[in-house]
Amino acid sequence: MRLRLCTWNVNSVRLRAEQVARFVDEQAPDVLALQEIKCQEGEFPRQAFIDMGLPHIKIAGQKGWHGVAIASRLPFEEVAPLDVCREGHARCVAAKVAGVEIQNFYIPAGGDIPDRTINTKFDHKLDFYEKLTAEMARRDPKAPLAIVGDLNVAPGEFDVWSHKQMSKIVSHTPIELEAFAALMAAGQFTDLVREAIPDPQKLFSWWSYRAADFRASNRGLRLDHVLISPGLREAAFRQGAAAARVHDDVREWERPSDHAPVSADFGL
Repeated sequence: MRLRLCTWNVNSVRLRAEQVARFVDEQAPDVLALQEIKCQEGEFPRQAFIDMGLPHIKIAGQKGWHGVAIASRLPFEEVAPLDVCREGHARCVAAKVAGVEIQNFYIPAGGDIPDRTINTKFDHKLDFYEKLTAEMARRDPKAPLAIVGDLNVAPGEFDVWSHKQMSKIVSHTPIELEAFAALMAAGQFTDLVREAIPDPQKLFSWWSYRAADFRASNRGLRLDHVLISPGLREAAFRQGAAAARVHDDVREWERPSDHAPVSADFGL
């Protein structure tokens, strides 16, 4: 069977339920991981997702900000979300679908100053990465695992519009790139989107709302990721090559999120 896993920082699920329904209709994801849903569990538009054909839903909601959810065509097996957020925010939700463990994260953005000694938000971001990395180091890499979501780091030179100018800006600073690399090494992860669309092609999943025409300015960042364990590689390369992409056309839709969805296909 083909399992299509999508991740999307939707920037308010209630505000963008129609866009989500359109995306689901066009791309037919089997599992949709959402970040920044900006609602509590009881406020989640559950019926809309049932109507989309994604009736199995797990939600970690929070009033006002943050919040993550997983909606699936297929039933879930229970998996505990990882307790790696020291602030207790709703930033992780997890489920196992068709034997694949999915850990969906909205990692803190980190504020504006890339110095953990004077910026508690940046310190929280690095602490989140450190806790997650330690957890991955304890895991069996042969177990099928996908880490997905808005990880708020653009890890490569070609994942930002300007490597030189962004190297001092939160999301692409050396200490964040080191934290991301440490996570990748601890889990022996494969960056599936980059396997499908290799460097040096520039690739972004986020563009600021400040640009009147995001394509014309194209000052984007690749913040949204699908990272897979060695135990999921065979399924990811079942057709001989990785099938993953950024759906940047969705960023053109009316009242869009500032993030575009990312998808990956697995042959199970």
